[in-house]
Amino acid sequence: MLRRLYDWTMGLASHPYAMLWLAAIAFVESSVFPLPPDILIIPMVLAAPTQAWRIVAVATIASVLGGLAGYAIGFFLFETIGRVIFEFYGYLEKFARFQNWYHEWGGWIVFAGGFSPIPYKVITIASGSVQLDLWTFTMVSVISRAGRFLIVAALLWKFGAPIRAFIERWLGPLTLLFVVFLVLGFVVLKYLV
Repeated sequence: MLRRLYDWTMGLASHPYAMLWLAAIAFVESSVFPLPPDILIIPMVLAAPTQAWRIVAVATIASVLGGLAGYAIGFFLFETIGRVIFEFYGYLEKFARFQNWYHEWGGWIVFAGGFSPIPYKVITIASGSVQLDLWTFTMVSVISRAGRFLIVAALLWKFGAPIRAFIERWLGPLTLLFVVFLVLGFVVLKYLV
């Protein structure tokens, strides 16, 4: 089943509408969706390495726009939508402590959320709810999201064929590792923040 999913994702990555799918996933991941755009960035760069920088640009722009949507949810709709999202991910109880950190470390928190496996949607909604300076939020989001996507794409662009062979050979363990990092991102926010 994992092999079929990988083959489907690789096929989607070379599909004429792949950039639209990437933009849609990157946008919703930044405000509500739990899967990161890396699930399409990786196969898209492997399938079309000459498009790597365009893929990074699309993912970054869509992710930042989605981040602004998440910010708006936190700013305007926290009580109706933001609270529900935080409850769904189990972060509502820790949110009060998190709010206090924002006043001192807001830009750094956004950077960490945009660059790491910490769920970026939680960061974007929290940023809006505490009314973090919108300019700071936007600039740090651009830097952190572009940096993250650029590193992934650059490594795949430079070492594409060997990495693709490595991924195809070790697909099961790599998928497990990806899921572990995704879960760890949620755990870090839930228990350490």
